Amino acid sequence: MTAQVPPAIIHNSELAALLSEQDFESRHIGFDGADSEAMLQRLGFASMQTFIETLVPRSIYLDESLDVRSALSEEVAQAELLSIAAKNECLRSFIGQGYYGTYTPAVIQRNILENPAWYTAYTPYQPEISQGRLEAILNFQTMIMDLTGLDIANASMLDEGTAAAEAMAMARRTAKSKSQCFFIDQDCFPQTIAVVRTRAEAAGYEILVGDPNTALDHHDFFGILLQYPGCSGEITDFGEVISGVQARQGKVIVAADILALMLLKSPGELGADIAVGSTQRFGVPMGFGGPHAGYMATSKQLQRSLPGRLVGVSIDSDGQPAYRLALQTREQHIRREKATSNICTAQVLLAVIASMYACYHGPEGLRKIAQRVHALAALLAGGLEQLGFSRINQTFFDTLSINTGESTQLIYDRAIRQGLNLRKVNAQTLALSLDETTDRAAVEVLWQVFKPDAEVNLDALAPTTPLKIAPKMCRNDAVLTHRVFNQYQTETEMLRYLRRLSDKDLALDRTMIPLGSCTMKLNATAEMVPISWPEFNQMHPFAPADQAQGYRQLIDEVEKMLVACTGYDHVSLQPNAGSQGEFAGLLAIRGYHESRGEGHRNVCLIPSSAHGTNPASAQMCAMRVVVVACDSQGNVDLDDLRDKAQKHADNLAAIMVTYPSTHGVFETHITEVADIVHDCGGQVYIDGANLNAMVGLCAPGKFGGDVSHLNLHKTFCIPHG
Repeated sequence: MTAQVPPAIIHNSELAALLSEQDFESRHIGFDGADSEAMLQRLGFASMQTFIETLVPRSIYLDESLDVRSALSEEVAQAELLSIAAKNECLRSFIGQGYYGTYTPAVIQRNILENPAWYTAYTPYQPEISQGRLEAILNFQTMIMDLTGLDIANASMLDEGTAAAEAMAMARRTAKSKSQCFFIDQDCFPQTIAVVRTRAEAAGYEILVGDPNTALDHHDFFGILLQYPGCSGEITDFGEVISGVQARQGKVIVAADILALMLLKSPGELGADIAVGSTQRFGVPMGFGGPHAGYMATSKQLQRSLPGRLVGVSIDSDGQPAYRLALQTREQHIRREKATSNICTAQVLLAVIASMYACYHGPEGLRKIAQRVHALAALLAGGLEQLGFSRINQTFFDTLSINTGESTQLIYDRAIRQGLNLRKVNAQTLALSLDETTDRAAVEVLWQVFKPDAEVNLDALAPTTPLKIAPKMCRNDAVLTHRVFNQYQTETEMLRYLRRLSDKDLALDRTMIPLGSCTMKLNATAEMVPISWPEFNQMHPFAPADQAQGYRQLIDEVEKMLVACTGYDHVSLQPNAGSQGEFAGLLAIRGYHESRGEGHRNVCLIPSSAHGTNPASAQMCAMRVVVVACDSQGNVDLDDLRDKAQKHADNLAAIMVTYPSTHGVFETHITEVADIVHDCGGQVYIDGANLNAMVGLCAPGKFGGDVSHLNLHKTFCIPHG
């Protein structure tokens, strides 16, 4: 019999290490202590601390620890997130207004949304290692071109609101009208109107919101935005409105529902110049508002004014078809302040999901989903009429606006008790939007909500219920005829197709990616898992606030941690991309100057080494870009900065500087840069593209920065575009 050897005595220091939950860093940095030591020795440094102290200027180095909570293990963090998610109350949503329930096919959820081959890939700048994703994006573009009836579509936009704002700017660039006024259909989604108003105010455009059937005769507009179908649900034939605006040299933008376009006449057939919208309801969960892939399509005549990415087809050295990014001379990394937009990315992962949803269902499957949604909406409308409720919109695809009079709040509250969210338009009106997840049981429950003693027989009602799309508005052309939309309707075929595409790419599931002038990072699996939880991804963004307490806690805690990391007083999580963060930050600077009676300050100093988004964002805010030279090492030339700051002191609004620089260097004179600009009355905008390199070492809010943005696909977990 062998004697048992007693375990070695564990000392207190060893015990502390065993009980530590700080294993995330060791699992995700990618090298161990020996690797680190070898690299440091090769570089001539004795320790990581001496290396950091050499890189980071002493004047900005943080001696104190960050005021954030202790690290958690992945398992504990997941458990805590689950407890936060449980505080969200995801009622069945009939709110609509641009966000709808949808089913993400399991084969797509498992093999795209939850697959690191798709969510860890970098921006497809190198086509030779991105052929799979480029093909998937081309599928998206083809889908949008088909459904909108227009000649060309880009690789996706950030969402519908920003797509509409970009379309307005595109209309101004291309319209021959001399007007500075833009018209918005009053039946557009409120969130879209708000985004477009903000963009227009910054650009100096006048906005008029009204009824396009009555308000267009008395003004000239360089462009108009129409909603199709409207927020109220109404389907309007805009043919005459469109031709009238175009006759006066204006451009027409139609914001169209992607699923409704399976049944409705396309924007292109109506005569629209530009179409925008969201592809969220093609298999992408609502997720409390995003992220989702917006879309934009236009005519061939306007293609060089199209913002965002564009995938084209070329041939390789063997003469075989090959995909690559096309028409890049429009983009900010080349044209800078003369670019068509500051948007330099796409919602690739979400666009791929939407395109594969179309491939998986095919044209017949999508048409069946659209027909079922409309048929159930017609049955619901018929039953409500039997119960004595009148409808405001005479035609509809999926949305009903109902006159509920004095019973509005009563019905609204009754619905919540039944686990349903309706949209309260005003004190007299409720609206309901149906979607892919709606079934006959839901329709019957809604009748009971409106009238508890309702006795409507759905089967008896069905044969006599007319559909509510006028024949002249019905789509008659074939769509999605390309073979890619007609051969992957089985799970096996779709699975194999996705595998073939991912095998053509390099992502972090295969190797490191030595690309990018900005911070690279891993989208850790533990970070990605919660986006599939229904408590998070089934929440409608306009659900009552008391139903989203989990999200509220999550947002509050993240904001506090980012305040600690950045050294600023406040952080907002509203911008949905770095480009929008830059725009918002510059608007904050402009607002600051206006609050001090110095709204005339409009000069923005930008180093020649800066990201192209910086000058593109500045021009969006009607700022005048003045380029500051850099020395032979890529650092800001202080003499040139001082000369230009003093020259423009009376009108200096800001400087935009990337830190660490685009070259990856902690410039030693950053505080002097800030002082020079502040002394001339300007504000300092620190581009946070490389924030990951600063966290815990220095903080932009403490070394002279007044405003920063943090990029979602660099600092946060959202996949690269």
